[in-house]
Amino acid sequence: MKAVIVGGTTGMGRAIARRLAERGDSVFLLGRHETDLTRGAADLSARHRDGAVVGHAHLDLEQPEGFASALDAADAALGAFDAVIVTAAMFATQEALEEDVELTRRLVTVNYANTVVLCEHARKRLLARGGGRLVVFSSVAGDRGRKPVGIYGSTKAGLSVYLEALDHKYHAAGLSVLCVKPGFVKTGMTAGLRPPPFAGDPERVASDVVRAMDRRKPVLYTPRIWGLVMLVIRQLPRFVMRRIGF
Repeated sequence: MKAVIVGGTTGMGRAIARRLAERGDSVFLLGRHETDLTRGAADLSARHRDGAVVGHAHLDLEQPEGFASALDAADAALGAFDAVIVTAAMFATQEALEEDVELTRRLVTVNYANTVVLCEHARKRLLARGGGRLVVFSSVAGDRGRKPVGIYGSTKAGLSVYLEALDHKYHAAGLSVLCVKPGFVKTGMTAGLRPPPFAGDPERVASDVVRAMDRRKPVLYTPRIWGLVMLVIRQLPRFVMRRIGF
């Protein structure tokens, strides 16, 4: 596999990148911060089973005008990638978003509009070379309209629907689309928040994601217990959802 990872320097993205490098897959990192990219690429090069040099380039999800050149750099380094993994996103609490309309605009734009634009760039390239894998992190927060994550969850709901449509339309053409729906995972993004029951860790998520990629699954709940949790939540009547704080 020749994988481009957006957000591969921290949290779940870093854990996935390490697993791929350790088993010998080619990896290229895209992200915002040069220092993190340089450090992350060096770490992956040292871990790579075959000693391959891992490259990197700048990509900021708030700057869609740079998406094409970032993917060009990945193509040049990898010799035409066949997998794109998007773990990067913005997060803010519901309270913070309700207080700051500009923060809301940024988060909604990054998590939905610009992520879709990036996926469209990747989709076109992958289909032009016969297909490949597109793996994108959504969230269980998008399965229902929930009080604590209403705005953030709405962006993930839209993203999940988009990814499902891609799978329906392009599966036969060789595009394997995986929508990853993590529950609460202990990362820098969730630092300071009280972990709920069934909270996961990046290494466990990475293991689940790589396995799902290899099996070409269309949807993954991780940790797996969240698939059952959200099955129940999706069935709850609206009047119940109004009363509970989940």
